Amino acid sequence: MVEVTRSNFIENIHHGVAVLINSSGEILREWGNSNMLIYPRSALKPIQSLNLYKDGVAEALNLSDDFIALTTASHHAENIHQKMITKWLKKINLKEKHLSCGPAWPWNASDQFKAYLRYKVKRKIFHNCSGKHCGHLAVSKYKNFSIKNYQKKNHPIQKDLIRLVEDLSKYKIKNIGIDGCTLPNPLIPLKKFAFAAAQFADYKKLNENSNIAKRIFESCVKYPEITGGNKSVNSILTKISKKKIFFKNGAEGIFLAIIPEQKSALAVKIIDGTRRAAEVAIAGLISELGLVNNDKIKKIKKQPIKNSTGQVIGSIEWSGK
Repeated sequence: MVEVTRSNFIENIHHGVAVLINSSGEILREWGNSNMLIYPRSALKPIQSLNLYKDGVAEALNLSDDFIALTTASHHAENIHQKMITKWLKKINLKEKHLSCGPAWPWNASDQFKAYLRYKVKRKIFHNCSGKHCGHLAVSKYKNFSIKNYQKKNHPIQKDLIRLVEDLSKYKIKNIGIDGCTLPNPLIPLKKFAFAAAQFADYKKLNENSNIAKRIFESCVKYPEITGGNKSVNSILTKISKKKIFFKNGAEGIFLAIIPEQKSALAVKIIDGTRRAAEVAIAGLISELGLVNNDKIKKIKKQPIKNSTGQVIGSIEWSGK
């Protein structure tokens, strides 16, 4: 899917698998064998948010759209994210220590420098999944569930999530992994994960959960920078799509595109797990499908590689082979 060149020589090749599927389960396009088992990692977050906020919970918690978007985020811990996480914990009368995710530094170098000067240590609020964890804590308190061990797979919220994934994907989950942020993450065929996301994209199929699915999508495309950051490729792609597609990245080479207009979803997995290759691949796939095709997306599907002096000495680009 992706080639990396240096001085006109192919230095790396990144193989991948991808699938575009609609809410009826029809595979519209497939690249490779989409039966491949994957952990969706953070690309699962829109469905995790659906699990948290279904049954009128978002309204009961009086959550604004920006906080709903933050629940789906793999954020860069920019100033806005730090303020929102701090505000959310204060709102539910909990502290940073209650987050089960580990401490981290902000993503961008300038924010890392500021954080180090101010705190000298990593913090949990900087973890890119802290918004999702705030959502778990808020819903646990609202439903009178224990906040202790909310990250364990036998916690009611996590058991409910696995049921929801099984229902949306029509696939029985046999193995549950542990994500980098400590929450459960199901092992699932790529095409079944994409099918579950396609169900999310086709709001009306979700019956009583249709309104919250629609609101989650609209919140994410309304606040793309909150779901990632100013330099986050998923945020940039969502913005480029002009609110038609929500792009969500996941660790180890996973990327998802939720496309309500087509009642479909596109999922890609780079075999070797390289993040930058997944970013290039999702841009290339979307462009190839004609869903978004302009100069901005061209800059993502073909990016220059520079040496330490800023000299362009190669590229990483979509090959589509």
